[in-house]
Amino acid sequence: MMKKKVTTILAALVLSTISFVGAASAHVVVYPQEVTQGSYEKFTVRVPTEKDIPTTKVKIDIPKDVEISRFEPKAGWTYELEKDSSGLIKSVTWTATGEGLSATEFGEFSMQGKVGDSAEKIAWKAYQTYKDGSVVAWEGPADAELPASVTKVVKGNTTTDAHGVATEETTDNEETEDNSTSNVPLILSIIAVILGAVALMRSFVKK
Repeated sequence: MMKKKVTTILAALVLSTISFVGAASAHVVVYPQEVTQGSYEKFTVRVPTEKDIPTTKVKIDIPKDVEISRFEPKAGWTYELEKDSSGLIKSVTWTATGEGLSATEFGEFSMQGKVGDSAEKIAWKAYQTYKDGSVVAWEGPADAELPASVTKVVKGNTTTDAHGVATEETTDNEETEDNSTSNVPLILSIIAVILGAVALMRSFVKK
């Protein structure tokens, strides 16, 4: 009976850990996550579908700390721009012309622009619409359940190509480094759950 009880508790902890990993790792992220003041960058919005129904629309509010000017065409999607009175782009909305992104898919939407000369960070508010009309607003702080993606802005020089856009190699390297860094809290949390499960199991065995 005791072994059965311990097994049940451990199974519950494992399932909780798996659910936590899924929730912590799947969210809308804008790459690169670190850029230089005054640089021209290619920004890529990575959108995972987290429900059992397709993602059909993605809206990104363009922060005042970056001036977006161009968008990369994406097959199966159209985009619409919203501009302010001075002609600057305030937001972009990508809309699927077909089924959109299914439950097992993610999509990447790219745009190009210039980082502000005095910018310190770029907070990207994103709004993900599903086929049933429900909207997930990724606009909270870093520790929120639905955080906005934040790009850190640093001072210094940046490597750009002939058109003033940061090289793709640099962007890819930054994405890899950012992925590794952002996974550290997740890994530590998983280890804590495992250690807690082991301690709990030992306490039951002693009894």
